Amino acid sequence: MLEEVATVTAYDPDGWVTVEIELKSACNHCSSSENCGTSTVAKAFSVKRQRFSLMSEKPCEVGDLLKLALPESVIIKAAMLVYIVPLFGLFVGAAMGLWLGDSLNVNADYSSMLFAALGGVSAWFAGKQQTAKLEKSSTPVITAYLGQAVSLHRG
Repeated sequence: MLEEVATVTAYDPDGWVTVEIELKSACNHCSSSENCGTSTVAKAFSVKRQRFSLMSEKPCEVGDLLKLALPESVIIKAAMLVYIVPLFGLFVGAAMGLWLGDSLNVNADYSSMLFAALGGVSAWFAGKQQTAKLEKSSTPVITAYLGQAVSLHRG
């Protein structure tokens, strides 16, 4: 299970809780972050936040921290749909273009490149649609109620 801490932004007495998660970049977690161009680009952009609602078994207050979990299988399926499916489409398109070019006595290299691009882009769009469906059907679960965040400000 992949876990992330979320902050409660709203609570409905019917049991629905709206949470916000700060999406983190992998940058600043390795020893090369000082000399890394990717780290510099990541620091230039603002922090992204994602909001969504889910059912809670316990009542919550705004500002509570919840530990959410999502099965790794969802992440692996999404990665396959976004990375492997377009690659497969590229290879299938290239093979079809090669076969079609040979069949029609046209330059097989050009038809292979054209069909490879069409196959890759088509498969990418299909994978993206399936990923959106997967995202809607996979809801994280609350694994722990962590309470309120500790403030370090003295007043």
